Amino acid sequence: MNLFTIVNEFKTHLLFSIKSTAALEVSAKLLLLLIKIIPNITMQKKLFNEIGLALLRIVPSVIMITHGIPKFQKLISGNLEFADPIGIGAAPSLFLAVIGELVCPILIIIGFKTRWAALPTAITMGVAAFISHGSDPIAKKELALLYLTFFVVIMFVGPGKYSIDKK
Repeated sequence: MNLFTIVNEFKTHLLFSIKSTAALEVSAKLLLLLIKIIPNITMQKKLFNEIGLALLRIVPSVIMITHGIPKFQKLISGNLEFADPIGIGAAPSLFLAVIGELVCPILIIIGFKTRWAALPTAITMGVAAFISHGSDPIAKKELALLYLTFFVVIMFVGPGKYSIDKK
């Protein structure tokens, strides 16, 4: 049942149930106002959804970059001491962490290949939560779990309208 069918049924019911012309006039004005408001509410909801997707992309990515910059500085200075949580060596682990915590969040912020860019970041946070902090209490790994959740959601829902991808 669409909106116009509902409106017509309401009008028909209203005509039979209201005898007073003043009440009918007021009801008709309210009905017309409702017809004008509903599309605006739908447009506002879409706007708020798009703004929400942009915030979901940008805020966690900016904060993630604050974790990636020190690792990047460590990498370019030649200090390759880093944890080796997945057994590939300290230098490759550091390089992958820089990609997941600096390069990919920049791509996510601008909305370029967002779903693909969120994958390395989510993997990095999964490794941090379940391998690096696997035996730690939840309070120690909750930040990595939150980031993991953010970036998995971004992979599912995409970047939104306010991005280079515009999807």
